[in-house]
Amino acid sequence: MADVSRATTPGGGIARLLGLPPGTRIGVVPWIALAMLLFIVLVTVFAPLFSPHDPIALSPLNRLKPSSAEFPLGTDAYGRDVLSRVLYGGQVSLLIGVATAAIAVVAGLAIGLVAGFFRLADALIMRVMDAFMAIPPVLLAVALVAIHGASVSSVILAITFSEIPRVVRLVRSIVLSAREEPYVEAAISLGTRMPVILWRHLMPNTLAPLIVQATYICASAILIEAILSFLGLGIGTETPSWGNIMADGRTYFMLKPSLIFWPGLVLSLCVLSINILGDTARDMLDPRMRKREA
Repeated sequence: MADVSRATTPGGGIARLLGLPPGTRIGVVPWIALAMLLFIVLVTVFAPLFSPHDPIALSPLNRLKPSSAEFPLGTDAYGRDVLSRVLYGGQVSLLIGVATAAIAVVAGLAIGLVAGFFRLADALIMRVMDAFMAIPPVLLAVALVAIHGASVSSVILAITFSEIPRVVRLVRSIVLSAREEPYVEAAISLGTRMPVILWRHLMPNTLAPLIVQATYICASAILIEAILSFLGLGIGTETPSWGNIMADGRTYFMLKPSLIFWPGLVLSLCVLSINILGDTARDMLDPRMRKREA
């Protein structure tokens, strides 16, 4: 009987794109996660098309309204439409997740390449990274937001600082192993310039693990932003995000649990989808996992 829990990549297109053998199998669950994530991204990016109301318009006469044709998910304590705020809030939450992952990966890649290749710089760089990793990510983010004030850029900066050391350690470990390979030693003996060695010979080894790491950073950043906003240290309520929507609704949780349920549900589905895709990418890009599947 055919295994219905798995699907072969159509035409091998995705496999060729990722450098995998044609016919690489991808489970059904990752496709569901991808569809769910694409749906969330599309409805948030095009929120003006789907949003029935202004997400920040106050309407005291409509406060705490139940679900209806006019307000599909009801309204909050200020009369704002919950559906509109959830849709627009996704724009901010996803922006923070993607921006944090991109900045952390680029900065961590550059620092990790230097730390892994140059032995003299390694000790100093890694001690600094160890110092950052000794501080819990949420505590570090709280401190930085408290210093710079609550804004989207401050939250991105705060979360990025806590994620860079993890990327640096990952890249450094790969470079330490790759720099002992014969092709790298041959490039050094031929007098190839160090930037060329780092860019052409060492960096390609880090791309697959970095893709996986970026998905985890994105999911983690969305969660940390929600935690900061829930604690009142994230983005102000004038700019909706999934975190501060839940923070606004906690006072009325016993009266109207849906104020927290709907943004929490969308946030959970988004983070779950990203993590599933990250696990799938890890399994596909790790040769040892592919051998186990064979």
